[in-house]
Amino acid sequence: MEVKGPIGVFDSGYGGLTVLKEIVNRLPEYDYLYLGDNARAPYGTRSFDVVYEYTLEAVKELFSRGCSLVILACNTASAKALRTIQQNDLPTLAPNKRVLGVIRPSTEQIGAWSTSKHIGILATEGTVRSESYVIELAKFAPDCKVVQHACPMWVPIIENNRQDTEAGRLFIREDVESLLRKDPQIDTIVLACTHYPLVEHYIRSLVPSHVKVVTQGTLVAERLHDYLQRHQEIESKCSKGGKIHFLTSENKVVFDLHARQFLSMEVHSEHIHF
Repeated sequence: MEVKGPIGVFDSGYGGLTVLKEIVNRLPEYDYLYLGDNARAPYGTRSFDVVYEYTLEAVKELFSRGCSLVILACNTASAKALRTIQQNDLPTLAPNKRVLGVIRPSTEQIGAWSTSKHIGILATEGTVRSESYVIELAKFAPDCKVVQHACPMWVPIIENNRQDTEAGRLFIREDVESLLRKDPQIDTIVLACTHYPLVEHYIRSLVPSHVKVVTQGTLVAERLHDYLQRHQEIESKCSKGGKIHFLTSENKVVFDLHARQFLSMEVHSEHIHF
């Protein structure tokens, strides 16, 4: 009899918890194992090789704990490591397991949301440099103009719970205004980092009312639901107990405190070493 296991969800830090929250809301019957590599975060300024190395370590850890499906709930890992893991590692490491990212589920749908066909991307430096959104949107929305802007201060601001301070809001406002100056015709902004939903409300207050602000969690959750329906060979390996377990490379007390901010629930994590 085949042993079933949880769906793995990985992020370099805490932002992936915003994706996990939406996935659990959409698919509450499954078990989930969340891994945050918080001790080595952020990934956004690291090289492609380092992000690939760290992400592969995390994927192997989740596979070793019974996950047959792993979601990279991290834009930087999705941009810098996903394709290499899918094409080079999975065929020999775990040919019957799957690793998915968060960029394609977003880009498959965003083009249809824009009337002006001018789309703005707010992301980490790593995601912007990878041009993953530009490349993917060229496939799914070739009629759209894509403008990117890197926000290197946002992740540390959010992880230190400083987003509602005067200084934190100043950084956010300046970045949003910089994006809109690059292309005043933008009518759809993608928050292309899983931390950014925590400042979504403030961003909406900064942009004109006709500009849509899109977060990834609900898009990823909906596409995951669709994926599991289409791939019964993977779905049948996912356990259904409605449980969530958390792993972190950081001090677990620190992780639990921050995770509550993202999930609005009690969290009791397990510390792991890489």
